[in-house]
Amino acid sequence: MKKISILAIVGSLRKNSYNRQLALAAKELIGEQADFELLEYQDIPLMNQDIEYPAPEAVKRVRDAVKSADGIWFFTPEYNHFFPGVLKNLIDWLSRPISKQERQVLSGKPTAISGISPAMAGTSLAQDHLVTLISFLNMDVMNAPRLTIPNAMQQVDNQGKLALKESYPYLEKQADAFIRFIQSRIQDK
Repeated sequence: MKKISILAIVGSLRKNSYNRQLALAAKELIGEQADFELLEYQDIPLMNQDIEYPAPEAVKRVRDAVKSADGIWFFTPEYNHFFPGVLKNLIDWLSRPISKQERQVLSGKPTAISGISPAMAGTSLAQDHLVTLISFLNMDVMNAPRLTIPNAMQQVDNQGKLALKESYPYLEKQADAFIRFIQSRIQDK
C-alpha cells in the first residue's frame, strides 16, 4: 500500500499558535506512517468573484495541495465561538469550482478536526460550526474521535511551548484513527 499523504490546515496564521504547535505534534507523532505537510496560506487574498477566474497563483497552489492530499486534518482555534475568518476565507476559495470542467477540490476528502484553546470549553463550538460547513461541501468527516483540548496554558512548558501532557494519548488515538480512516477510503475506491 502506498504511503498516504495528510495535509494539515491550521486555522490560525500566527507563527507559534497553539494549533500550529498541535499540528506539528501530530506530524511528529505520525512520523513515517504518512507524508504530513502543513499548508501555508497567508498569501491567499479575500474571496472576490472579480478575481476568481483565472484564480490567483496562491489559490492555485493551495488547491493543488488539497487536490493531491489523501486526507485533510484541520487544527482550529475558537474565536468568539466560531472558527477563524482566515480559515473560512480559505475554505470559500477551495469550495469554488476550479473551472467549468473541474469541480471544487474538497468534495469527498477524508477529514479530521482537532483544536486547542486557552478557554475551558476548548474548541468544540468552532469544530461543530466547521463540521456543518465542510459536510455541506461533501467532505468525508471523521466525527469520532475529534480532539478538543481546553486550558492550553496548563499544557505548555516554561518557554510557552506546547508540551501536551494529558492530551498526548488523545492526539495519538486520533492520529491512528485518521490514518485508518483514510486507508479505508482509499481501499473503497
